[in-house]
Amino acid sequence: MCNASRSEMRLKSTARWLAPVLVLAAIAAGAFYWWQQRQESAIVAPEPPRAEAPAPSPAPAEPQLRHPVWEARPELPEQPAAAAPLPALGESDKLVQDELVGLVGREPVLAFLSASNYVRRFVTTVDNLPRKHAAVRLWPVNPAPDRFATEEQANATYVSASNSRRYEPLVRFVESVNTGAAVALYVRLYPLCQRAYEELGYPGRYFNDRLIEVIDHLLATPEMSGPILLTRPEVRGPIKPERPWVMYQFADPALESRSAGQKILIRMGSENATRLKAKLADLRRQLAPAAPKP
Repeated sequence: MCNASRSEMRLKSTARWLAPVLVLAAIAAGAFYWWQQRQESAIVAPEPPRAEAPAPSPAPAEPQLRHPVWEARPELPEQPAAAAPLPALGESDKLVQDELVGLVGREPVLAFLSASNYVRRFVTTVDNLPRKHAAVRLWPVNPAPDRFATEEQANATYVSASNSRRYEPLVRFVESVNTGAAVALYVRLYPLCQRAYEELGYPGRYFNDRLIEVIDHLLATPEMSGPILLTRPEVRGPIKPERPWVMYQFADPALESRSAGQKILIRMGSENATRLKAKLADLRRQLAPAAPKP
């Protein structure tokens, strides 16, 4: 099945949603404070194609599917009688917030998630994780507590071994979420994600394919051992940054050149990264159980 109408996407959806939201939100939380001043740029999105001559606007292309989202839950009925119609994307905040609270509880939602305009934030974050930069004002999560921790050794600066403790509560929270129930909720609300993805400039692309691609990219993050050396770019001029710790970079050019998403996992510490990658792998198995479509 290489093509599917949006109505088919809706007919295949039911149950409750959250899967990628929580795992990728955990990853986003690791970088929120780090990138607070360096990443204030707007969303990275492809430029629209330039037409050589004026022409009538074509109808939006149907997404080409490699990982149809409904295949994650083939046992669900195609048209559940009890499924309520979804609101418009711009009016979906209350529904999404209610569903998040229903799945994980009000306190965790308030503690970890930025639920306002959540679907757009989630889709934007997913799309930007494999890129070099991701605008922090669009993250779907609250910042990790305290500030990024470093330590000095032999006149050099390293990521502190204690820094990973800032993220442990969020990692435990992610691990506690039932992946199957989360995937079912994602399937139900998938049309909202698809609309948000098309708004970014991908009218002929399928968001679930992008999500699987991003998960694979994050799973390819290298395993780190030993202390990670840091550096700060030289600040020229009389004005010094009020929070110089946000300017840290990896001293190793190979690490610094990696994507925003992979650097986030590295900064969170090897144990946290391993635990999140295990959840991502479980998520991928449930979201894409069949071989990709040619």
